[in-house]
Amino acid sequence: MNIVVQKYGGTSVGSVERIKNVAKRIIEKKKSGHQIVVVVSAMGKTTDDLVKLAYDISKAPPKRELDRLLSTGEQISISLLSMALQAMGHDAISFTGPQVGIRTSGRHTKSRIEGIDTTKILDALNEDKIVIVAGFQGVNENDDVTTLGRGGSDTSAVALACVLDAPCEIYTDVEGIYGVDPRLYPQAKKLDTVNYEEMLEMASLGAGVMHPRAIELGSKYNTKILVASSMLDLPGTIIKKGEHNMEGQSITGLAIDNDETMITIRNIPFDLNITSHFFSQLANKSINIDMISQSAPIDGFINISFTAPTSDLEDAKIILSAFEEKHPGIRILINENVSKLSVVGVGMRSQSGVAAKFFQLLSDNDIQMLMITTSEIRISCIIKSKDRELAVTETAKAFDL
Repeated sequence: MNIVVQKYGGTSVGSVERIKNVAKRIIEKKKSGHQIVVVVSAMGKTTDDLVKLAYDISKAPPKRELDRLLSTGEQISISLLSMALQAMGHDAISFTGPQVGIRTSGRHTKSRIEGIDTTKILDALNEDKIVIVAGFQGVNENDDVTTLGRGGSDTSAVALACVLDAPCEIYTDVEGIYGVDPRLYPQAKKLDTVNYEEMLEMASLGAGVMHPRAIELGSKYNTKILVASSMLDLPGTIIKKGEHNMEGQSITGLAIDNDETMITIRNIPFDLNITSHFFSQLANKSINIDMISQSAPIDGFINISFTAPTSDLEDAKIILSAFEEKHPGIRILINENVSKLSVVGVGMRSQSGVAAKFFQLLSDNDIQMLMITTSEIRISCIIKSKDRELAVTETAKAFDL
């Protein structure tokens, strides 16, 4: 079966005209001899509007009910797209995530896909129908509707492509993947290809074009992913298995993440059990800790700094308050006016001097680094938010991004 999975983001289906445009693109693909499975997001800013409604009702809406509410956005999109295709003379059928057998586990609003039953999809394709699936959602072991977190429609699409052994085409409001977000650096270069490893780092670090879990799945199943514009007929960027290139650029891309809060705890008793218990409490609340640094013990005390998503700060504050009550001698500092700047490239493995060049350019521009972490193919640092535009511009220039 010559199946292709396509995904269209919220901007691409943000109006009736755009839905009709998407329907035309799907029909063109079908006429070229493909069987089509389409995953769509909620229209425009529907999800944001639904979140606002929930928090207008309650300061702490139950996560189960929030999932039920948010899942309705994609149901609107799949229904309207199916209607548009049928109005244009092509048989189509829409399914919600639960209807199509996307099984999930984990916490509400942050669930993970455990498996997909492809029976309904394959039956519909065999009847020559275009299959439209609601992204971002599934059903858990309690038969409750769950959502996969923001950007989860990417994960839905790639997961379907994996189980159907098909390529995945992600259509969005940009022309592909750039070394730097062109909204921040207009001279940014579009990448023709990028490997899974680099793309996963960039997505995890705040490059908003692709969801990190989607890249993880693509890499695991070696599923080729195209990212391209839904508005323009232009070549996009292909995400695929990496190829060895001895003379490639040291840096492939740059990411800036503004949803970061830096938390420092001073005068913690130097006891592994205390530190372990604290971070276990954060993990139990599904607070994703990113960068961590610890000072050397002095007189039996240490300082720890770490970063977490600003969206998780209120949950973190509850844990921090309890920790402070238990250990009155500690001091907690919270800095929300920070951004995480990262450079990524497999070329770092074979080319020396990348870190020195990066740190020097920040120093030359009087940009202070509050925290630093590195891996084989990444350097990340926390900087003051007021410096982020200058940091992005100067880094992009220095590494020809």
